[in-house]
Amino acid sequence: MFKYVPNILTIIRFILIPFILLYATEDNYVAVIIVLTISGITDILDGFIARKFNFITDFGRLVDPLADKCTQISVLVVLSVKNIIPLWIIIIVLTKELLCIIGATFVLCEKNLLLLVNGFGKLATVIFYLAIISSMMIRQFNLNYNFDLYLYYLGVVLTVFSFIMYVRLYLTHKFIPRSN
Repeated sequence: MFKYVPNILTIIRFILIPFILLYATEDNYVAVIIVLTISGITDILDGFIARKFNFITDFGRLVDPLADKCTQISVLVVLSVKNIIPLWIIIIVLTKELLCIIGATFVLCEKNLLLLVNGFGKLATVIFYLAIISSMMIRQFNLNYNFDLYLYYLGVVLTVFSFIMYVRLYLTHKFIPRSN
């Protein structure tokens, strides 16, 4: 039973997305911070447990990053609609993610291979989460300085760099066999 804990934690992150979005659209910034933090903690825990106890599965490899991206993109879309962040940030992030999904689906899956994890993508996700929490805090406390935009810009740079690194890994065939 314990071996399913990482996957259950990942599924919980999907369940938290509507709550994050509801609170964000209602300008309940404290609730967004709390639920987003819980989501982040489940992300850290599922990865830690999966690696520590060797509970890594193909399901987890696929669904864990999907939960991250769905959470991140959903919140970024709401922030863009609310004019908290510029639309071009969403366009860049969505383009990168769609290209990675297409590449993974049509190239890597056909060859029964997995691409090595890209640390820059993980770092970009962390930066975007920090930017989102910063945005919530700025609005909650009516701060005049929008330092969160600099975090978004850094997240975009890391997203683009992450994509370049994925392309480089693909072109140099740095893959690992998928476990059966």
